[in-house]
Amino acid sequence: MTLTSPPPAETAPPPTAAAKIFNYPRNAWYVAAWDHEVTGKRPLARTIAGVPLALWRNSEGRAVALADACWHRLAPLSKGKILGDELQCPYHGLRYNATGRCTGMPAQETINPSAVVPSYPVVERYRYVWVWVGDPDLADPTTVPDMYQMDDPAWAGDGETIHADCNYQLVLDNLMDLTHEEFVHSSSIGQEELSEAEFDVTHEGNTVTVTRWMRDITPPPFWLKNMRDKFPGFEGKVDRWQIITFEAPSTIRIDVGVAKAGTGAPEGDRSQGVNGYVMNTITPETDRTCHYFWAFMRNYCLNSQTITTQLRQGVRGVFGEDEDMLRAQQRAIEANPEHEFYSLNIDAGGMWVRQILERMLAAEGRPSSAPALGQGV
Repeated sequence: MTLTSPPPAETAPPPTAAAKIFNYPRNAWYVAAWDHEVTGKRPLARTIAGVPLALWRNSEGRAVALADACWHRLAPLSKGKILGDELQCPYHGLRYNATGRCTGMPAQETINPSAVVPSYPVVERYRYVWVWVGDPDLADPTTVPDMYQMDDPAWAGDGETIHADCNYQLVLDNLMDLTHEEFVHSSSIGQEELSEAEFDVTHEGNTVTVTRWMRDITPPPFWLKNMRDKFPGFEGKVDRWQIITFEAPSTIRIDVGVAKAGTGAPEGDRSQGVNGYVMNTITPETDRTCHYFWAFMRNYCLNSQTITTQLRQGVRGVFGEDEDMLRAQQRAIEANPEHEFYSLNIDAGGMWVRQILERMLAAEGRPSSAPALGQGV
């Protein structure tokens, strides 16, 4: 491993112990849903960073996020009806506008001035609905994490959502260190060169980048198929790359691909290869569950729906293996509350991620470790 820009000793990631159940910042943009999931027909219930929300669209098609609890008796608004620009409570019919203010009480003409439910800032970008559940005065739309490949016409692809039964930080750890592919995904994208290859870790502001190159190797089955999609009959060795970029609080774009060995891919010429981006943004739901939004985008064979479907199905299978491992890991953590988390050199990127999140949590006055089971946040 080559660690570029070695950190000062007093700011370096701790070398051994790490929090097992990580807390989540609230002053951040999180994906609440794919844009097509939020409609004007019926509200969508989703919990984001511990906050239950009712998501819906008004008559103008604008996405709205309200607290999922009526001012009157806390009935879930997500079970209610969308009436044009208002959301009606399913229990006693109170109606709320997009700002969360009650606009009608069927049982009485006078509306109590305190009848308001929280409304949260929303931004639609990159095929997602992003929500800010922290201090609304800090919600700057320009700070939405960059995922431009999701809707750039130079890229094609699709993705899905995993409801993962684990702390969101375990998913971030998984994505920042891809050497696990050798063991968890041995039949598709894994190979022993992953653990053998050197890697660079850099960090700046709220981003961390891990770069790994594997030169003159045999392509694993997943990448051999993709090379043959673009270059029918391809045979031979490839240069393979993984460039992982984290952006706080929980978005990770992974620039991946292979090119014919020795054709200049490490120097920037990828013309004799295939390039994809694994797009990941993970939204904490509770301390022990999260919404994992992912997509695989490519810049070749853009008009082939067959390849889009095959890639989505293939990546779904790979991530299903991750999901099984993460679920088992979460269970083991809870079964061994006294056991420490330790880190290896391959965890360098993930440890910088944790340090960034610790800084964000400290700014909110919140601890980095989530409470024990049953204690709440």
